[in-house]
Amino acid sequence: MKHLLQRHPVPMRTRFAHSLVLTYALPPEVLEPLLPPGLALDTYTDPAGTEHGFVAAALVDTRDLRPAFLPAGLGADLTLTGYRIFTRFPTPGGRTMRGLKILRSDTDSRTMAVGGNLLTRYHYRLARIGSRVVGDTLEFRVLSRDGRADLHVRADLAGAPADLPAGSPFACAKDARRFAGPLPYTFEHEPRTGSMIVVKAVRTHWEPTPVAVELPTPPTFFQHGPFAGTAPVLANAFHVADLDYGWDAGLRRAENGAER
Repeated sequence: MKHLLQRHPVPMRTRFAHSLVLTYALPPEVLEPLLPPGLALDTYTDPAGTEHGFVAAALVDTRDLRPAFLPAGLGADLTLTGYRIFTRFPTPGGRTMRGLKILRSDTDSRTMAVGGNLLTRYHYRLARIGSRVVGDTLEFRVLSRDGRADLHVRADLAGAPADLPAGSPFACAKDARRFAGPLPYTFEHEPRTGSMIVVKAVRTHWEPTPVAVELPTPPTFFQHGPFAGTAPVLANAFHVADLDYGWDAGLRRAENGAER
């Protein structure tokens, strides 16, 4: 019965006060074992011919987060962070859906942690998360309970649009934009039925701006589990602010992309 509840049955709406996404490049062989049946890694080949996979570290300051059928005034203001792999989901008709496979999510709301894990497979954990804007600097600080998702980042909003980070594999800003996140879909595998739960994002005009970031505490997420011993490279950092956003109810597809 639990797997039926976790199909993201409730469409959600919110407003992003700020969304900051840091995208890290890693070797495909590190990320491919983390993907369930049906999903393929979304990769990029740099000018030197090296192929890269990507994980997004997203930090979002939300306003009025609520089920879509409720008015904004009944929503909650909270902060969410998460780590997602950029993926592709091919369908029998030749269409390829680009989206994200969730690895971990953190929130400063106990209600969100409980409700999110009841109705999704986004793997929410409770954390201490602070966000603020001081002058032209946007700052997020995350202290996870297990120490495996700590992060402290400052983004320079005055200097946007910024150049790509040093060492980025992308040849230009246009290439980096394809991996700015969030993508149109998120994917969650349902092993019990061999299905993929596909959740479509709903958003207003989306124009992320590249920003320069400082990381007093880089993501500890990459120091543990399958990432231990790897050397992720910050490939891009994008910021958006003050826009409506949401998620539709999840739809179930077969592992080969066919509708169910």
